[in-house]
Amino acid sequence: MRPLIRNTLIRNPLAQTLIAAALSAASVAALAFPNKPVTIVVPYAAGGSTDVLARVLAEAMTRDLGQQVIVENLGGAGGTIGTSRVTRAQADGHTLLLHNMGIATAPALYSKLAFDVRRDLEPIALAGDVPMILVRSKGFAPATLADFIAHMKARPGEVRFSHAGVGATSHLCAMLLLQTTGTEATLVPYRGTGPALQDLVAGNVDVICDQPVATGPHIQAGMLQGYAVATRERLPSLPDVPTFAQAGQPGFELAVWHGLYAPRGTLQAVIERLNKSLRTALAEPALVKRFTDMSVIIPPADRLTPDALRQHTAAEIKRWDPVIKAAGAKAE
Repeated sequence: MRPLIRNTLIRNPLAQTLIAAALSAASVAALAFPNKPVTIVVPYAAGGSTDVLARVLAEAMTRDLGQQVIVENLGGAGGTIGTSRVTRAQADGHTLLLHNMGIATAPALYSKLAFDVRRDLEPIALAGDVPMILVRSKGFAPATLADFIAHMKARPGEVRFSHAGVGATSHLCAMLLLQTTGTEATLVPYRGTGPALQDLVAGNVDVICDQPVATGPHIQAGMLQGYAVATRERLPSLPDVPTFAQAGQPGFELAVWHGLYAPRGTLQAVIERLNKSLRTALAEPALVKRFTDMSVIIPPADRLTPDALRQHTAAEIKRWDPVIKAAGAKAE
């Protein structure tokens, strides 16, 4: 009976008129997009890697879209406050979310979320990967990665492993490294990367695993020492720091990926326009240079699609769930 009902609806003149009107309205809305400034919500405080990346992208996307793209910082609760705001925003493409891999860890870290990552957001595309780097205080004795791992195995729990707070990318990197190497350390949380790095430089903690946007200047100034970078190849900005594979720990690769999302229900034509704008921005020579200087890796073309981000987000949720549960990490 269902096919008969469906055919009846389609042949009904009133239904046809309503469908045509809806399609026409959607087409007009898509053609008019954007008709006002576009806001990219960054669910973290200003000055961090995600914020810096968003501002570089916003500048380039402004030129392509013909409307100003504004960055709004709405931090708190590991990025969940800003994410929740975007899921409740009008689905017209004028309010977007630029998040990092923390969006994939929130379901495991938070028992009560006001949103479902896979259900309530429309992926636009990946926006850039920032590799993680393990660094030590100058006064911390183990000189190489192999020495560091051996030190942790010989003295379980003695190493003071700092991070920027529960759920922060530096926290995730620390948990993954400890699980991968079968070692133990004392995790020391801070309220942000800045205070953690200050204490690391001062020698009050021993190591941190964070992004080169934050740690690179300290390494280049000789204030910190790099153990290894979690990429397949060395970073041009830090050529003296080996990869984990080169330092004796093959297979440990971790980059903080960033993705651009819109609220659920955003028209497909608008998603496609935003995707085109993001890809255009990522191809600009000026942006490419700035990203290179920041050690941001631009994803290849086959990863710059909404479906690629959808699949990547789902895979990352699956990847991090057992890591977080095994570590017993929780954020409320």
